[in-house]
Amino acid sequence: MYGNRRKAFLVSALLVGGAMLMTACQDADADAAQGTSSATPAGQTDASPGASATGGEQGGEEDKASGDSSGGKDAASGSGSGSGANGKAGKVGTCRTDGLKITAADNTIDGDPDLTVAVTMKNIGTDCAMSGYAGVDLKTNAGPLSAKRTGQEPTSFTLKSGESVAFPINYPANDSGGSGVRITGLLVTPPNETKTVTLQWPGAATLPVTEDGGSPVKVGPVGSAGQGS
Repeated sequence: MYGNRRKAFLVSALLVGGAMLMTACQDADADAAQGTSSATPAGQTDASPGASATGGEQGGEEDKASGDSSGGKDAASGSGSGSGANGKAGKVGTCRTDGLKITAADNTIDGDPDLTVAVTMKNIGTDCAMSGYAGVDLKTNAGPLSAKRTGQEPTSFTLKSGESVAFPINYPANDSGGSGVRITGLLVTPPNETKTVTLQWPGAATLPVTEDGGSPVKVGPVGSAGQGS
């Protein structure tokens, strides 16, 4: 009887141990399976930086292209908004001597107390701005003689290409009976310029000698062409 119980106990122990062993094996397999499953995302996570790097390169190329495009637009915008030498759109530059054809002609009108030479400046360049008095000097046998300004208020205007403007030079006639001062040439410098042109003098050959030695020659502002001051 005792032997049968012992035998039955041993069989039960073996059954329980086998069951426990099988359960342990199943748990180990499940853990291994979970470990393999969790390793897969880790592998994907490891691969993710590579994919991100590729995307970063593409993004960098796109950003670079975008930057180049933006820079080109900015450059174009900068050059488009610029306006030249004057910095303001639509504003014309000052008339220059090289862009003017300057001539002089006698313009004396009978009955006027003074004689007159009219100087004409024709714009042979682009539209330009002009205002003020031209510089006028007479070349004489007694040396250069500068004309005095009449004092008239000058006006500002735009001299369009192909248009002309004039101003007068007034001087007294030599009625003294003497030889006077002989005029040999005319020097004209446009307003706000430094380059001078030399012209033949188209007026009377001489000037009277003044008692105070001053200049009897007067010049009007540009645009006041005509007789007298």
